[in-house]
Amino acid sequence: MKRIFQTLAASLLVVISLHVQAQMPQAPEMAAKAYLLMDVTANQVLAAKDPDMSVEPASLTKLMTAYLVFDALKSRKINLTQTLPVSERAWKMPGSRMFIDPKMMVPVEDLIKGMIVQSGNDATVALAEGVGGSVERFVQMMNDQAKALGMKSTGYKNPEGLTAAGHTTTARDLATLATRLIRDFPEYVPYYAIKKFRYAGTPAANDSNRNLLLFRDPTVDGLKTGHTDAAGYCLVATAKRDFPHVGPRRLLSIVLGTSSENARANESQKLLNWGYTAFDAVKLFDPGQAVATPAVWKGQAPVLKLGAFGPLVVAIPAGSAAQIKTQVVRPEPLVAPFTKGQLVGALKISQGEQALFEVPLLVLESVEQAGILGRAWDTVRLWIK
Repeated sequence: MKRIFQTLAASLLVVISLHVQAQMPQAPEMAAKAYLLMDVTANQVLAAKDPDMSVEPASLTKLMTAYLVFDALKSRKINLTQTLPVSERAWKMPGSRMFIDPKMMVPVEDLIKGMIVQSGNDATVALAEGVGGSVERFVQMMNDQAKALGMKSTGYKNPEGLTAAGHTTTARDLATLATRLIRDFPEYVPYYAIKKFRYAGTPAANDSNRNLLLFRDPTVDGLKTGHTDAAGYCLVATAKRDFPHVGPRRLLSIVLGTSSENARANESQKLLNWGYTAFDAVKLFDPGQAVATPAVWKGQAPVLKLGAFGPLVVAIPAGSAAQIKTQVVRPEPLVAPFTKGQLVGALKISQGEQALFEVPLLVLESVEQAGILGRAWDTVRLWIK
């Protein structure tokens, strides 16, 4: 039940709509087939090009594999120190490898590092078999999880990302997956910041993370590269920088179909830097702070506390903070019961007279129905009103 609530709360804390594109800063020219930039802290898409175009994910597929592995760790189906066998299937995987073989029993944590840092297809298959029992079962788990996360345009055929008919995704779905990975498993996200790793007995030259931004920008702490001939060079990158009055602010860039390893890093860096300079982050409310406390009818409490469970931060065009206006929009009357996490209304954000976007408002504290007398009295009051 707790997990369902967390999922609901996370999924609701997104921007409902962006009304006025003309008010938004112009994104830089990008040498990529598709891209998307998201302010994870504010839950806003800042810029995008062809975000719903179907693309091959290549090794970005491993983000979903990691999501399921992290979920298995969190639910204690597996643990970091236990060892997993290396099957013939894993050992013979083509492409990027960790260079493990069937004579080895490899700790889960090392397989995770091999999958993330070295993008090892062999490590990925070993983890898939360890969590799902078989690659085929694990792929079904991947597709089920994609549906649960709302990734409507994604289909998986394997856990590692080699080209296969029907193995496709979109920049928007990748943004959804990466954002949820960061939010749902913060204890495991640091694996994506590891610059170098190799398993004992494997080639020393195969030790560097392919995400070049980890070596160039100290604020970048993930996430994953991908490359096949069909997909081009792809990178899902995330950075976290501190800002006054807001604290850590995380941006996420998805850059797909560039021409080289260096190009995907350069284009991702360009997009991240633009996002941090073209938009200001403004904290409107602290976590759990009531945005509005309207009267509630037929309830055991006189008011309903509406807000967000995380800090309510918005990203706005740089220098426009003084022009920002907010307005609470909600149904009337509000009649109990209400449950914690329930969506009730929205906070409209405007720049001057121009509507920008809306943020959902959630019930911060449940309000149960009043007793028979209380409900009867409020029925009369509502009738008179």
